[in-house]
Amino acid sequence: MVKGFRPSLSAPAFATESLGGSNPYRWEDKTTDDYFKGKRVAVFSLPGAFTPTCSTFQLPDFEKLFGEFQSKGIDEIYCVSVNDAFVMNAWGKQQGLTNVKLIPDGSGEFTRKMGMLVCKDNLGFGMRSWRYAAIIDDGTVEAWFEEPGFSDNCESDPYGESAPQNLLEKITARIDERVSA
Repeated sequence: MVKGFRPSLSAPAFATESLGGSNPYRWEDKTTDDYFKGKRVAVFSLPGAFTPTCSTFQLPDFEKLFGEFQSKGIDEIYCVSVNDAFVMNAWGKQQGLTNVKLIPDGSGEFTRKMGMLVCKDNLGFGMRSWRYAAIIDDGTVEAWFEEPGFSDNCESDPYGESAPQNLLEKITARIDERVSA
């Protein structure tokens, strides 16, 4: 991913809890402008909802560190995964999210257009996202954090570059550089 890249894609349909009953969701079509226009956001993507690293570390740590991101000028944090909206909503509830917003990418279209769709058949997952994160300012990628080893059926699941602690460290370093310049 090249710094300055400006994704201009249709984002996946999103189910919002707005109807009554046992399945209170309705479809909303969103675009990247809905998520990114006029805001500075952190976006991270992971292989799947309810998976060990994603559920134990990555998503909960972004949730816990939301206030620190806000103090560094980040308006929103979004998590993208190649899962349908119903899975993502259930996962968000299970995780008790109040800060991080989930973006389902059921068909993998957004992830494919970002160049991050990989095959994970070796784990029984099918097509999924490679783990990455980005800082996006008003729709333009300002910083990119991609795990090493990008490949189909990767034997390992690297995690570190896209960790919230790493993003905060890099954001802080950039702020410090600007202040001292």
